[in-house]
Amino acid sequence: MSEVKMIRIEDAAEYVGRVVKIGVWLRQKRGGGKIAFLQLRDGTGFMQGVVSATDVDEATFKLAEHLKQETSLYVTGTIHADSRSEFGYEMAVSEIEIVGESENYPISPKEHGTDFLFDERHLYLRHQKPYATLKIRDELIRAIYDFFHEDGFLKLDAPIITDSAPEGTTELFPVDYFGKEAYLSQTGQLYAEAGAMAFGKVYDFGPTFRAEKSSTRRHLTEFWMIDAEMAWMHQEQSLEVQERFIAYLIQRVIDNCRVELKMLGRDIEKLASYTKLPYPRVSYDDAVKLLQDNGFKIDWGVDFGSPEETFLANHFTSPFFVVNFPKAVKAFYMKRHPTRDDVVISADLMAPEGYGEIIGGSERDTDYDYLKQRLIDQHLDLNEYSWYLDLRKYGTVPHSGFGLGLERLIRFVAGEDHIRETIPFPRTLNRLHP
Repeated sequence: MSEVKMIRIEDAAEYVGRVVKIGVWLRQKRGGGKIAFLQLRDGTGFMQGVVSATDVDEATFKLAEHLKQETSLYVTGTIHADSRSEFGYEMAVSEIEIVGESENYPISPKEHGTDFLFDERHLYLRHQKPYATLKIRDELIRAIYDFFHEDGFLKLDAPIITDSAPEGTTELFPVDYFGKEAYLSQTGQLYAEAGAMAFGKVYDFGPTFRAEKSSTRRHLTEFWMIDAEMAWMHQEQSLEVQERFIAYLIQRVIDNCRVELKMLGRDIEKLASYTKLPYPRVSYDDAVKLLQDNGFKIDWGVDFGSPEETFLANHFTSPFFVVNFPKAVKAFYMKRHPTRDDVVISADLMAPEGYGEIIGGSERDTDYDYLKQRLIDQHLDLNEYSWYLDLRKYGTVPHSGFGLGLERLIRFVAGEDHIRETIPFPRTLNRLHP
């Protein structure tokens, strides 16, 4: 007799009518009398196993009745189509072999508080909601690499430890670097600009750190950022890249994570509507007026906070750009507007449904003397930025770029309420464990 083939749950469709073996964990069980329904998972998916007292020996059925939540086991049985389940298949179990016992698993099927679930995050990862969200995260990461590769970008890895602060020293985590103060990186953007002058179009993708004392639904202290920089490119061309990028990523998730989107209750039809281009452009001036007309006490020249972003992101029915922010609230490197001294050529891409900013970008100024003065005005050390100023001395060209916060994108695409759900082990103002 040939050995029973080991498969994964995600491959069940290929083995309908065949006897197979799967290594699984028990999520839950229910039933009574002469049948037991085992809710199984193996890391690739979720499937029901049916144990019938009429089809197995007494010892196997008794074993099924007494299995504890999160016990690991091998199940052997026949795969059947099951139109009642979203997955579409189940197993008629004929054999059970326990691998690892589980006693008093702390996350029961009842409702638990958020703090409890994140204290148990190392175990909570096994459950359907984080499973679906982190599968979408994985798909988005692969799609990001694919988009940039197909679009002619080179991946340029920026350092995580730096001696300068691209966007302000108040949001930095200092580290002792052999007796000298250094910082965990806020962004790889400045290094990406250097890469663009060498390779034309580059991107980096890595962890970044911001010591913002914010505990909103949108803030993490450690998160993953994509910075893209493009030589010979003005802002409008950059916006076209950005909207193609977002539409591509959304479509990839729709194509490859439909089951996970359904697990999360995400409206797939609505999500698909966000792939339609172009996205609207709204000036900062008009955005402020819209806010004021709707009762917000906001003056021109102030950056948007979470309430303002949420309102704007609920007002529009697709992703949209807010363009030309005040110079005073943006970074030193952003290009001056050609006809106004009070704004810079910048744009934030906002996600609808209240999700707010997911991309920030601008055209970069190319004037050496102007940038030097901006550094002085912001009390930044010229010595630390000498290499950056060199980029304007030796063959500068028009160039633009943007930064995308991965977790903010995941929150939007997956329809998550809070950003802490979008990363395996979140780091927030009040959480450093596990």
